[in-house]
Order: sequence, then structure tokens, then C-alpha cells
Amino acid sequence: MNNAELMIKYIEEQNLEKAKTYFEKVKKENNDEEVFFLAQQLFDYGFLEETKQLYEILSRTHPDEAELKILLAETLIEMNNEDEAFQYLEKIDHNDPLYPQALLVQADLYEMQGLYEVSEQKLLQAKELVRSEPVIDYALAELYMSQGRFLEAARNFNLLLEAGHSEFVQIDIHGRMAEALSAGGSFEQSLSYYETSLKNKMEINVLFGYALTSYQAGLYDKAIKAFKQLQEMDPEYHSLYLYLAKSYEHQEKITEALEAVDSGIAMDEFNNELHLFAGKLALKQGDEIKAEKYFRDALALDPEFTAAAAQLNKLLLHQEKYEDVLEIIAMFELDDISDPQFHWDAAVSFQHTEQYNMALKQYDLAYNEFKHNRDFLVDYGYFLIEEGKRPEAINIFQQLTELEPVNEEWYEMIENLQGN
Repeated sequence: MNNAELMIKYIEEQNLEKAKTYFEKVKKENNDEEVFFLAQQLFDYGFLEETKQLYEILSRTHPDEAELKILLAETLIEMNNEDEAFQYLEKIDHNDPLYPQALLVQADLYEMQGLYEVSEQKLLQAKELVRSEPVIDYALAELYMSQGRFLEAARNFNLLLEAGHSEFVQIDIHGRMAEALSAGGSFEQSLSYYETSLKNKMEINVLFGYALTSYQAGLYDKAIKAFKQLQEMDPEYHSLYLYLAKSYEHQEKITEALEAVDSGIAMDEFNNELHLFAGKLALKQGDEIKAEKYFRDALALDPEFTAAAAQLNKLLLHQEKYEDVLEIIAMFELDDISDPQFHWDAAVSFQHTEQYNMALKQYDLAYNEFKHNRDFLVDYGYFLIEEGKRPEAINIFQQLTELEPVNEEWYEMIENLQGN
């Protein structure tokens, strides 16, 4: 065994002192073949500083060798020394056969720094030099995916498929093509790619993507079948349950939907979205007691979950439990709430609990958002009448005549207010 092989042997035996001895021997003897072999091995083992030292030795002996500059740059990137990595890459001559590879490494560096446009420019520059290079097509596709440019990503994944690369760097390209098309809204077009990917290899994340895309395409039978298959394969795949339930809901199968969401809660009891949706389903079944429990459970899991609070408020207002509504609203800072529905709910509840000044303040806060909402204007208008604010009430009922020009009730109300 030569010195490089002996060093690797001692690393594998975790005898680092011995390994260090042979590392120094390799550096001292400076045999190019042995140094290069050891550098590659040490990089794989994660000995980056030692790898860098060996490539620097070779680079001093072969200063014009582009491959060494690229290998040094890749090592420095792993060491989070991006500035020095750039310096090595920029030394590579534009006419060197390995220049396109240097551009690829630069593209990776710029992407890591969030400079996506520069990264794209480097990749396109490399593509100009090497037209049919799958590495470049794949890099462009993944860059576009990370930027949300799904149509362009799909085009580049398709180039790989057309060139016969159904798999690239151990990545299933049919699956990535399906994800790109689905994310770009081409749901039905993506399904055939999902099906090919699943036929080649049944993988649960791809199966979830297929099921979700079927749901988004409105193909609820297909979605249910895929979600059920996923549930059988991995019942702890928590994301499936909400969409399985929603698929059943779209088919008006409320009992099955609630069973699905309850199964999800059994697997993931802290998922507030499941509790919220279960509450909505319980309301569809007419079970207000069960619905209230689900909504309160969702709020208990996340006291700032405004969607659950809004649903609970709606139910409590229907039940005329105005004090309960105010208790829910008290969990939030009213002046900081971004959902104007809370101001409307608070206004109605304050009004019915005879806290009129508070009610007026909340109606005023809700007005800008709901000034074209018929039901809000009716609530607000009649409240203003009760408060003796006739000019303001007239203004609200005039707005109602604009929304409902054939409703005589609003004209009569204006006439009565003006007459008195």
C-alpha cells in the first residue's frame, strides 16, 4: 500500500494520529497521482482543509490546469470560503474546454448568495458554449423551480426527457416535470407525468403530489383513490387527511369527509387546520355542539388562529351568544386585528350587550371594508337609527338604494328619517 492508501486505512480505523503521519509523507513526496487520489478521498471523508492543501500543491505544479482550479473552488465552497472560490474560478481561461464547468460552479455560488439573475446568466452562457449538456438543462430547471418560474422549469425538464434522461443525478425527471407543471397550474397535463413516475417507482411524496394535483384538477374520484392508497402505505403521512376530507366534501360525502378528518386528528392531534375543517363539516351536518368543540379545540392549539375564531364567532352570533363572542374577541388586540370581520362581529355583540359607544367604534372600523356589503350596511344603518344618528343613518340607507335600487324598504326608511 502506498502512503495515500495507508492514510485512508488509518482514517477508517479512526487512528487519526497515524493518518496524519502518512498525510505529511504524501505532501513531502509530492507524487502527483498519489496526491490527487488522496485529495479526492479526503474530500469524500470531509477532511476539507487537508483536501485544500493537496490541491494547492498540485496547482502550484500545474498552474494552468483548470480542473484543479475547479476542484479547489468546490472544496472552498464546502468550507464556506466563497470569495476565494470565486478567485480560482475567475482564473480559468474562457477558451479552456472546462470553462463551461467553471460557469456551472459560479452559477451555484451566485444562487447560494441569492443572486438568481446572475446565476441564470452564467448557466445560459454555459449553454451557449455547450448546447446539448444535460447538466446545464437540469441546473436551469432547478433554478427556475426555486424562483417559481415553473413553465421555464418544465421546458428544461422536457429537454432532459427528450434526450432520454428519465433519471438524472438520481432524480426522477418525470416526477420533477410533474411538479413543475402542477405548480404552474397545468394540473391535468401534469398527471400523466406523475403516472409515469409512479409506474417507474412508487414513492410516497410523488403519490401525494399526484393525489393533490388530481384534487386541484377537480378529479375527486382519482384524488380519493390516491389519498387512500397513500394512507394505506403510510398512515402517518399527515398532509393527506385534510385533502382527502376536502375531496369527499366536494362530492357531498360529508360523513366520509368527517371520518377522514377525524382519522387525521387521531394521527396529528395538534393540527389546528384539521380541527377547523372538522368544525365546518360538523356544521354541514347540523351538529352545532360538535362544531363549537372543534373550533374551540383549534383555538386552544393556537390562540392566534383567527380563521378558527372567525368561524366560532359566526356560530355564536347565530346562537345569539354575544357575551361569548366578546370573550373570543378579547383574546385578540382589536385595534391590531387585520381581519375586519372581527370589527363587525364585535360591533353586533357590543350592540346587543348595550355597550353602544364600543359598538359605534367597531362599526366605524369595519365600514371601509364592508361599505358595499348589504348585510353590514343593514346592521349599521339600523344601529345608527337606534342611536339617534339620523343624518348618518340616511347616508347608509342611500348606499343601500345604490346596491338594491328596486328595494322600496330603503326609500321608505330614508323618507321616514327625513320626515322626522
